[in-house]
Amino acid sequence: MPDIINVMIVDDHEVVRRGIAEVIERADGMRVVAEAGSVAEALRRAVLVNPQVILVDLRLPDGTGIDLMNQLREVLPSVRPVVLTSFDDDDALASALEAGAAAFLLKNVRGAEIVEVTRAVAAGRTLLDERTLTRRRAEHDDPTQDLTPSEHRVLKLIGEGLSNREIAERLGVAEKTVKNHITSLLAKMGLQRRTQVAAWVAARSSSGWRQES
Repeated sequence: MPDIINVMIVDDHEVVRRGIAEVIERADGMRVVAEAGSVAEALRRAVLVNPQVILVDLRLPDGTGIDLMNQLREVLPSVRPVVLTSFDDDDALASALEAGAAAFLLKNVRGAEIVEVTRAVAAGRTLLDERTLTRRRAEHDDPTQDLTPSEHRVLKLIGEGLSNREIAERLGVAEKTVKNHITSLLAKMGLQRRTQVAAWVAARSSSGWRQES
């Protein structure tokens, strides 16, 4: 990693940008190489300065931070995004994870934490992963309350590591029926992938969670 960490800040509020920039500039071994207040402006400037880390707000006037991160992956795949937002929302967290964010911070964090996370991300660490999302979801209200008995059984078998075919054989139904159950339970639980279901069951099981049989 180079001695100086080049950081870009993307936020549509100039006062917020300047405040974050001051925090970064005061830290040893860091410098702000660009600021932007929109997706379009950020894309133009990022290509010119090629930052190592980009601090991104989720709400921008011409799109979202998710839009920006997805586009940056195409043109500057080495850039490591850190979401810095006011919205502590699991859906936003999941979208940021999908878009390749390495960390997710709220704007009420201390300046020192922004610096620490920026250093860690520049060094190659990822502080936002599947476990973070599933752990947060496990701490919230039970998202399985609307599942049907059949969906509960499928959920349990996914947690046991069975494939769709194995679940179909265990339940005596068609594999397509299992896939339909999974699609439905994903939507009801607010998850996006089968792996998240398995991780959710594992997280709940370790804390003593019991589901319908």
